Amino acid sequence: MTHTLRLAEQLIARPSVTPDDAGCQDLIRQRLSPLGFVCETLVSGPDNFRVTNLWAKFESNLPAAHSSQAMGTIKTIVFAGHTDVVPTGPADQWSSAPFVPTHLPTPDGPLLVGRGAADMKTSLAAMVVACEEFLAATPQPALNIAFLLTSDEEGPANDGTVVVCKALQDRGETIDCCIVGEPTSVRRTGDMIKNGRRGTMSGKLTVKGVQGHIAYPHLAKNPIHMLAPALADLVGIQWDTGNEFFPPTTWQVSNIHGGTGASNVIPGTVVVDFNFRFSTESTPEGLQQRLQAVLARHGLNAGTDYDLAWTVGGLPFLTRPGTLVDAVRDAIRAETGLDTELSTTGGTSDGRFIAQICPEVIEFGPPNATIHKINECVAVADIEPLKNIYRRVLENLHARCSGATSLT
Repeated sequence: MTHTLRLAEQLIARPSVTPDDAGCQDLIRQRLSPLGFVCETLVSGPDNFRVTNLWAKFESNLPAAHSSQAMGTIKTIVFAGHTDVVPTGPADQWSSAPFVPTHLPTPDGPLLVGRGAADMKTSLAAMVVACEEFLAATPQPALNIAFLLTSDEEGPANDGTVVVCKALQDRGETIDCCIVGEPTSVRRTGDMIKNGRRGTMSGKLTVKGVQGHIAYPHLAKNPIHMLAPALADLVGIQWDTGNEFFPPTTWQVSNIHGGTGASNVIPGTVVVDFNFRFSTESTPEGLQQRLQAVLARHGLNAGTDYDLAWTVGGLPFLTRPGTLVDAVRDAIRAETGLDTELSTTGGTSDGRFIAQICPEVIEFGPPNATIHKINECVAVADIEPLKNIYRRVLENLHARCSGATSLT
């Protein structure tokens, strides 16, 4: 059993259903502290939803004059992730107890089964061991290394990574590159990394009519009828055409609520829940203005005819090929022979918060086919290559920082 596999199993064995960290971060702290990491715990959230966050940082002891950063500060690379997991679902449907890490034999080799195996405790174990190996071989690296971990990624994400980023920003602490250990691969570890994510913005539109008897429509005002022409218009709009990294922005209705439950009553209101997933070609403000212009064009006036509440869940971010992307691509190619695909598909991650204070953010981890599912798993054969890729990224960035070209 490798060090990475053993640590992954120890993390999986802790039932850290969000927001409970269940001791995962203490275990990681015990591995990082002897390496010289200064570890800081930030607890946040109400009493019924206490969130544990860890900021751990190794400061380079290499004199600036011996690095390419002689005219500035040593740069910081961050490994980010979450120790919380989603609920297991029916435990009796698992092949083994969800928080008992188990090796399941298959014709293609054994699988490590357990909640959090893919999302994302194997990544965390691989990051920790990669740092142990890198610092053993390079005790004076030309870069700082940090970990940003939370137990509130699978939950509302109000008291997790966003809190740590705010604390770093308030005290003027900067980070330059970040790898989030989300499971991004598709078929083989290393075949895809996320170099950005779309933004997400939800809206709750309440159209106000007048309730009445369905046989006397002239005495009522049907809000569903009021909304229908605008809704048809909104469905057909092309919000943008995307770009080389992002697909076009999409607008989707998720729920429509109207009616009293009786078939002979015109409702007084209709409520529509919708969501934008938007690229860097659009802004929240621009999308809001365009949608409200459609409503106005169809005779709906804000305040009198409708109320509209917006929630911006995250802004889009994009890391173009450069220092970090190149370091990760080179590491994947050296370890696996794969030419990785850059992608911005999928939902949101904590990368959206980190990107607000860090210029280069990518996500990279094992295959994601089983995340949140019964019998979540990773191939045992993928674990060491994942750790080796993370270590190679550190080696690549160290070489760049200590060479003629600096991180920018």
